[in-house]
Amino acid sequence: MNLVRSELLKIRTTNAWWLLGLGAFLSLVLAFAFNAFYAHQVLGGNAEEFGASGEAATVAGQAANIYTSGQFLGLLFVMLIGILMVTNEFFHQTATTTFLTTPRRTSVIVAKLIAASLLGFAFWLVTTLINLAAGAIFLTVDGHGAQLGEWTVHRALLFNLLAYAIWTILGVGIGTLIPNQLGAVITAAVLYLVGTQVVQLLFLALSAWLDSQAILKWQVVWPAVASLVMISGEKSDILPAWWVGALVLIGYALASGVVGVLITRRRDIA
Repeated sequence: MNLVRSELLKIRTTNAWWLLGLGAFLSLVLAFAFNAFYAHQVLGGNAEEFGASGEAATVAGQAANIYTSGQFLGLLFVMLIGILMVTNEFFHQTATTTFLTTPRRTSVIVAKLIAASLLGFAFWLVTTLINLAAGAIFLTVDGHGAQLGEWTVHRALLFNLLAYAIWTILGVGIGTLIPNQLGAVITAAVLYLVGTQVVQLLFLALSAWLDSQAILKWQVVWPAVASLVMISGEKSDILPAWWVGALVLIGYALASGVVGVLITRRRDIA
């Protein structure tokens, strides 16, 4: 726990956490405004026009979407925090001191993984409380009720928490793979933002080429898509079941943690 507290102290004493927190808040505001508009249109009788069907066209489905607003960019920001927890050691040249103080490198990485998960939980808690307050007011005023007793909403919130925890762990794994801070941040951001769109376009093109919508389900192998699938709860011709997204993300988290430990144990620290 002393190691975990020290990792949290390292983040708290830099500007990174509140800058990324501010970015997460701004993205939440924009996403909430869009999701509220979308829900108003879908629940107002325009579901087919806006492409909503199945669970997504229900009040509970739209409530779940509203209460998890800002997830896409929020996960990017917590991933960057995980990256900074590792790369800051090399950027500020504190890695030598850290590993001399705690020669067991596995313990250091495990502490970073635990601290990263706690930070992911903190980001999830703050954004969820904001979404719950604003979302309950919007849904009540719109005449649908808060929907807080629905399992669809509970499931979305719980798996959103899992997504935030896993993406901070993935950030730690990326930081161990690419110790250069600027390189790690740029690579991760480009893969997340641009890579996700490229993967979706590739699967769309492959689906059209093979004339099979079932191909689209395989885009869940990309972690950003898996996060969206996990909280959507909807199974369709183009989306697998929510638990598939959960398994994919858990697999990435386990692989990231193991790789991070193995690389750090073997790396020369100058």
